[in-house]
Amino acid sequence: MIELKRTIKYEADRVQGFGRQVMSVPGCEQLEQCIQCGTCSGVCPLSIYMDYSPRQVMALTRSDFKREVLSSVTIWLCASCYACSVACPREIRITDIMYELKQRAIHEGVYPRRFPIPVLAREFYRMAHRWGRITESLLVVRMLLRTNWLEALKMWRLGLGLVRTGRFSIAPDRIRARAELARMMATVDHVDIDQLPARNAHREPAPQP
Repeated sequence: MIELKRTIKYEADRVQGFGRQVMSVPGCEQLEQCIQCGTCSGVCPLSIYMDYSPRQVMALTRSDFKREVLSSVTIWLCASCYACSVACPREIRITDIMYELKQRAIHEGVYPRRFPIPVLAREFYRMAHRWGRITESLLVVRMLLRTNWLEALKMWRLGLGLVRTGRFSIAPDRIRARAELARMMATVDHVDIDQLPARNAHREPAPQP
């Protein structure tokens, strides 16, 4: 039997308040001014590979379709080239909105499994959290092992050559005052992501075009 996938969105699919939460984050306020012209989708070099175009992501976000947006591949394919933000006739910072959606997807654990970009972001955070510094070689290895370990095995000759020439650090770089860093990170870890915009509630509204 052919399994039919519903594409029509219902009112019940919405998560009320999601769009407002995103728009309350500094840099994302102008989303409300989107006129759905499609310029962002037209200039995006990766839109042909996305499940939702940038224009659709903006519309879904503003309309509170949280699950569809956070589980999409589109937000992870954004290359941060800022072409969409530059070309937008309403000066919407679309790339910043994509960053915010990525952070929320990671926070809620709804990103595509074994997809390199969110795994890299999480491993980056864990390494900074533990050591206070990033060791790029170890970061790449950890990402490959968690996403495509067979690909990592194919590069063993390259890795061995880098170790021999001293260009591949085996021991992680670290800071001295890790206890102080741990206390700061513990404080941040307990902050609700939806409470962060409240600190900017008294900011002056963005000027209207």
